[in-house]
Amino acid sequence: MRIPFLSMFLTSPFDGLEEHAAKVKDCAWTFQQAMECHVSKRCKRFDELRKEIIHLESEADAIKRRIRGHIPQGTLMPVDKFQLFRYLREQDNVLDACEDAMDWISYRSDPGIPKELEKDFLLLVDAVVDPIDQLSLMVAEAREYFRGYADEQRVKVKEIIRRLREQEHQADKHEDVIKEKTLNLKIDPVTIFHMIRLAEIIGSIADHAENAGDMMRAMVAK
Repeated sequence: MRIPFLSMFLTSPFDGLEEHAAKVKDCAWTFQQAMECHVSKRCKRFDELRKEIIHLESEADAIKRRIRGHIPQGTLMPVDKFQLFRYLREQDNVLDACEDAMDWISYRSDPGIPKELEKDFLLLVDAVVDPIDQLSLMVAEAREYFRGYADEQRVKVKEIIRRLREQEHQADKHEDVIKEKTLNLKIDPVTIFHMIRLAEIIGSIADHAENAGDMMRAMVAK
């Protein structure tokens, strides 16, 4: 007989997961603004937006530590607590990838994106932000599932996971377009390397969101 997941905690771990997911979503919105600023070349707020991302990542780290420290040893759970931690790690990796992209941009003194790639980078950013929007919804729906284990609720969670996979696939396509175009541009090798690596880092944001979905699928499959 299954014991309702949330009844075994004075404070549900999903409280923290939802709070963490909200920080991830805020970070994604700020990341999108920072990338639009970087592409425009006329925007002067990039450093400000980058600092905001670093601040959000720091706040999310505090939430992550709190979640890990508030599951008592030996607590009975219908999912392995390490599955919960692996999910949290992937959700947190979304934030890390956003910060990594900002850091990578900051390493070059020459700002901006080659004009031929501007639209493609904006499309890639939009594509990786879409699955991040799904994370908060997925955590909220999973929370409801673990309240009563209703099959209908489980289907909702799995549908969100399916959308995450589709969105990650679309992001991969945009990343591939950037790589192909970059390698065929007549620009200096440093810029070529910088653009390809930037596309890979941004693309990894969607990869981690999809990985989080896979971790959630493993949890609701029990």
